[in-house]
Amino acid sequence: MIPEEKVREVAERLSIVEVVSDYLPLRRAGSNFSGLCPFHAEKTPSFNVNPAREIFHCFGCGAGGNVFSFIMKIEGLSFPEAVKLLARKSGIEIEERQLTPAERKSQDEHVQFLKINDLTTAYYRSVLLNSAEGEPARKYLANRSVEPDISEAYRLGFAPDRRDGLVKHLKNNGADLDSAVKLGIVRKSDSGWYDLFRNRLIFPIRDGRGQVIAFAGRVLDATLPKYINSPESPLYHKSSVLFGLDMALPSIRTGNAIIIVEGYFDHLALYRAGVQNVVATCGTALTGTHAGLIKRHAERVYTLFDSDNAGKKATIRSMELFLEQRIPAYVITLPAGDDPDSFLTAHTADDFAALRAKARPAFEYFVHSLLAETPPDSVDSKVRVIDDIVPRFRKIADLVERDLYEKEICRLLGITVHAFRKRMGGGVLSSRDSTQNQGNSLPAYDNVQDTLLALLLNYPEARSEIERIGLETVLTGDHLEIARLLMDSDHGLDLSRLSELIENPEQKTLFSRIMVSDGYLADIEWRTVFDQCTRSHEKKQLSSIKDIASRLAVLDANSEEYGLLLKQADSLRTRKSKL
Repeated sequence: MIPEEKVREVAERLSIVEVVSDYLPLRRAGSNFSGLCPFHAEKTPSFNVNPAREIFHCFGCGAGGNVFSFIMKIEGLSFPEAVKLLARKSGIEIEERQLTPAERKSQDEHVQFLKINDLTTAYYRSVLLNSAEGEPARKYLANRSVEPDISEAYRLGFAPDRRDGLVKHLKNNGADLDSAVKLGIVRKSDSGWYDLFRNRLIFPIRDGRGQVIAFAGRVLDATLPKYINSPESPLYHKSSVLFGLDMALPSIRTGNAIIIVEGYFDHLALYRAGVQNVVATCGTALTGTHAGLIKRHAERVYTLFDSDNAGKKATIRSMELFLEQRIPAYVITLPAGDDPDSFLTAHTADDFAALRAKARPAFEYFVHSLLAETPPDSVDSKVRVIDDIVPRFRKIADLVERDLYEKEICRLLGITVHAFRKRMGGGVLSSRDSTQNQGNSLPAYDNVQDTLLALLLNYPEARSEIERIGLETVLTGDHLEIARLLMDSDHGLDLSRLSELIENPEQKTLFSRIMVSDGYLADIEWRTVFDQCTRSHEKKQLSSIKDIASRLAVLDANSEEYGLLLKQADSLRTRKSKL
């Protein structure tokens, strides 16, 4: 591990402006420097660097953080790797603390695992390219128009139809077979060691840094199962790995979008056609971890699954995950009977680009697919459709988007908005409802909350005052969580380092945005601004009387909830009259 004082020394030695300038040109813009964001395509600069705070933020894509965050994102590195890279740049020698015996054992084992996978990759690659046993695989690839350069990019290989070909290769190169068993590529029985993969085309599965962590094997005929993957191992967890991510990252950084497919040959077909911002799941359904990984690298995602029923179900399941992660998601629809590989075999890359241009928002695709399966031609069918829609509808975070979809759903079903809301439980589309459903609070650009948080970051006196009256009385959601982190941390902590403690992506974006745009608070009377903000916040909270009135309008006047809401409204009116 890298000592904390060394991390601090590296941060103090290098200017963030100097580091960022190595990757893109910056121009002075007031107290900040600005330039074209390297993480998404844009024509007008929205990327800002604040040299005083050692913070960057892009107002276009939301990326932000300190100098370490920038290097991690643009180079695809872990935090320790980013620190080491910047240490070399600044001439600082990193002397990591001595590892414990357990840590040393774990580190050595990790290195050994990677070495075994490299030996395995080289073995399968050699069989494919040079062995007579690889001839069937070479013909297979030729028939599928896989040229040598594509084969090399994927580091494709072939596992011969031998019991222990890989076992012997690993033995001859001094690899520990017990470690290979942990990786799942060889196995042991009473009759000895034997290979997992036999007579299969091999796709090495790599992590985001290009290190081989597992393998997938495909048969060359109609034998089942068509694919087998390495089992879970210390290196490989299929629910958090996206095949081809290392190949896609450069393209994702320029276009800020990801296309996700199901199969390895689907991925290969797109990559061969020049579509390189593509990833695939590794023989498993898309998971929340996958969605989080996608969100760290891209602004939006396109799903490109098969056009059969299984593909439609996978599309709808992925839509739910992307709604939860607040990632704009679109569905590329292929002609019936096609998958990406078969489509690109018969069509051009321009034809595919035309399909992508017609991609529909995932929620819109879901609604129309549902209506195609269950025509709303009776009361019963309409109720069933609404009950399918409502749980997904609640996941939509954007209030304008929710409002528009609500109107469209009601139009398609031939029902009133009142009826739709009644089926939802009497709810109304308010900012408060949205925050309850999403577990977050006010929209990102809430000027009162922004200013209050900026005051805490700039004025220690404001921290003392807000501690006295209580954070929860004036801050909510992400603003509140950042404030709590600030109050709990060392008050002498460099604010640029505070961003490293923020794990939530939305909170990290909010923090960096405020840090690069709070110049308006310089030399102000903090107490005056603080009082104005707290008063404004309280008025805004009291405006919820309108929301309560809307809910009362759809409830039974004799119900318990109606009585409780009525009392709450009276209490709020009393408080409002005193303002």
